[in-house]
Amino acid sequence: MTGNSYNRFNFHRNTFCVFSEVDLQAVENKKADYISKSGSSYFFTDKGVFRLSNHWGRAANCKWRLQSNSSAKSRTKLGYADWTSFCPDNEIESLYFITINFDTGKVDYLHKNNEAYKPEYVLRTVADTTKIIRTIRGLYANESWAKYYSGNIHELRQHIIEQLITTDKTLLEIKQSL
Repeated sequence: MTGNSYNRFNFHRNTFCVFSEVDLQAVENKKADYISKSGSSYFFTDKGVFRLSNHWGRAANCKWRLQSNSSAKSRTKLGYADWTSFCPDNEIESLYFITINFDTGKVDYLHKNNEAYKPEYVLRTVADTTKIIRTIRGLYANESWAKYYSGNIHELRQHIIEQLITTDKTLLEIKQSL
């Protein structure tokens, strides 16, 4: 757990959270407890918060991501998070680690307080995390970087990415060691 206690009065101050998408029926016939200037609606419970919004990612001084399993085309989605899911966020501490699904190429970052954290993952600041994610996406975007390497490009890409998320080596250092 985070050691911090979040609630309806402080969850919106410099936090990171991954909301789970839920069906709109969860707040049907309920009046929002708060509507932000950007139009997001919040519905508070004792255990957490529902957020109905058409924008996810950065929200004011927070980083709130929506974990969505639906293929719904609507931009406005309802997410839910327990108060215990909120973690402190800032720009200077190394709080984030990177995960990747090698089957889909989907790369994400999570807070060090997440249960998925393993000691082999390197913790980084927001800026450094963003750089590594951009590098990883570049490795998937085109394959021109691999033209001088022999072997299976998918295995090579996986090896490079594993190095990027578990060491402080740069992409250049990793390529030179191959």
